[in-house]
Amino acid sequence: MKHYIMVGCDVHDEALVLKIAEDRSEPQTRTVENTARGRAELVRDLREASRRARGAKVVLAYEASSQGFGLYDEWVEAGFECHVLAPTKIARSSRDRRQKNDGHDAEGLLEILRGHVLGGNKLPGVWVPDLQTRDDREIVRARLDASDKAASVKAQVRTLLKRCGRRPPANLSKGWTLSFEAWLRGLTAPGGGLTHGVRAALGSLLRQKAALEEEISLLDGEVEALAGQVRYAEPARALISVKGVGLLTAMVYLSEMGDLSRFANRRKVGAFLGLAPSSDESGPECDRKGHITHQGPWRVRRALCQAV
Repeated sequence: MKHYIMVGCDVHDEALVLKIAEDRSEPQTRTVENTARGRAELVRDLREASRRARGAKVVLAYEASSQGFGLYDEWVEAGFECHVLAPTKIARSSRDRRQKNDGHDAEGLLEILRGHVLGGNKLPGVWVPDLQTRDDREIVRARLDASDKAASVKAQVRTLLKRCGRRPPANLSKGWTLSFEAWLRGLTAPGGGLTHGVRAALGSLLRQKAALEEEISLLDGEVEALAGQVRYAEPARALISVKGVGLLTAMVYLSEMGDLSRFANRRKVGAFLGLAPSSDESGPECDRKGHITHQGPWRVRRALCQAV
């Protein structure tokens, strides 16, 4: 009979809170520092525990978070089996949500893992992209982030004008045109009708906008170079041929979706992106469809909605 050492891990910046159990035994609690030294010590101890348990297989699970997939890489490299779970797919009772603590969270992950390993239950896991895909995502996400920041600065300019009671001329009130920008720059000069503090704030916002636009231009070059790589060139060209889809939208889709062969059909793609309708079914006569679920990668969903 094969034996297992299962570990549920609640991950934090400073520490890892662990619940460790062999097969059906009572779990033991352990906390280690989330440092290279602390994680290396944990790997050594788990290997030793595996040796003492007649070569028991070590299986770990933790929730996906802003920590990324570094832990997954380390533990797989150490020879362990590792699963990254989707927080939004883990069922939690109202009591669990009210009484949340690190040990309880780690134990919950352990029990989900134990049900999968010993009982064959389906894991609420996420797909772990390879290192190259993760690196490609950083370029595309940086481009989207810069665009969002530029849009935020533009909104701040409009809000500042409202606060000081200045409205643009009727012919400049729609859109962010070159003429509108020239009018704004005129307001920053002495004698433009604004107080010193407002002029300083407006000038700062306009400089931020110019810097962000320069950054967007640089990142557009990076995205274009990425799209020219062998792994993206052909699918990117195919996507751009669709009306409404530009290079950035294509690269958002390709980098965030990763290996498209993991989807059996377009229904699976729609469900993954949160574009499938929600369902409220009770019996054969009652199956109400609601709004889309909004689950999955929001960057792709937003890009596709804008393209449409």
